[in-house]
Amino acid sequence: MKNLLNVLRSDEVDTGLIQVIETIINASKEIAFRVRQGALAGVLGSTQDENVQGETQKQLDVISNQLLKDLLLACPQIASLASEEEDTVVAANPGGKYVVAFDPLDGSSNIDINGQIGTIFSIYRALDSIPHDSELQFNQQGSQQACAGYVLYGPSTLLAITTGAAVTAKKVTRCFTLDATQGTFLLTADNIKIAKETQEFAINMSNSRFWNEDMRCYIDDLILGETGPRQKRYNMRWNAAMVGDVHRVLTRGGIFLYPSDNRNAKQPAKLRLLYEANPMALLIENAGGKSWSEQQRTLDIQPKQLHERVAVILGSANEVDECLGYLHAHS
Repeated sequence: MKNLLNVLRSDEVDTGLIQVIETIINASKEIAFRVRQGALAGVLGSTQDENVQGETQKQLDVISNQLLKDLLLACPQIASLASEEEDTVVAANPGGKYVVAFDPLDGSSNIDINGQIGTIFSIYRALDSIPHDSELQFNQQGSQQACAGYVLYGPSTLLAITTGAAVTAKKVTRCFTLDATQGTFLLTADNIKIAKETQEFAINMSNSRFWNEDMRCYIDDLILGETGPRQKRYNMRWNAAMVGDVHRVLTRGGIFLYPSDNRNAKQPAKLRLLYEANPMALLIENAGGKSWSEQQRTLDIQPKQLHERVAVILGSANEVDECLGYLHAHS
């Protein structure tokens, strides 16, 4: 089996970017160890603090964020980094060629029940015309990502990764599995392709009363199955961790949705563009799927602020189109 470094080198990925990816991977291995230890390592439970998003932090959130920060700040290739757990940009090395954004531990509500959790990351080229420690470094469209991926901490530790068109002409999403005996990620799924058709959807149904009428109509028609206008049975799956739901979409197709809702006019969406929507969109598109907000392609969104939130609809291409057809029918 090929290991991660050999695959990146065969794709002729820049050595500086490989160094950044290695740094993230080394942090993820340590996080994976802490996750496996669980209560034995005293990492379960919540802290008394909230992050910038107003969410109560889990102990493992804090530990994972610090591990990633410490290793990334020591990497000379990194100019600055942004974390879902940090208020603002963290300055690294002025001469760094790349900036990194990450969600250190997606799916925090699953930590204490031994459910699926993961680390999501996004890498951009640093902008020479902007100070290395400026938030404007991250005001780049998702299409400009040099690399994106996630590490899923499950029964096995998996890495899904893809590089951007600016790095290599190969638009490929791959999956690697951590060989714990060697501490190496080995290629286990090459050139992943998402089926265009699906009969599975993932959405948090408890929020349905807050959705707009078009989204409720779309989901209602899926639930009607063979007796409804879609004329086929759909199954619903929900992990309460984006990494788990997106990994299932990559593996066997499906559609993942986190639509806008009307609970908070100032904050109508849940997922963060920089730390969640953009990296997942690049993985999905390079596997032949689609990723949209309710109004435009995710990777075309021009960011306005560091912790910006957007609606997310991603997965099997034809099903995403069907969903968008419902949303745009009355617009």
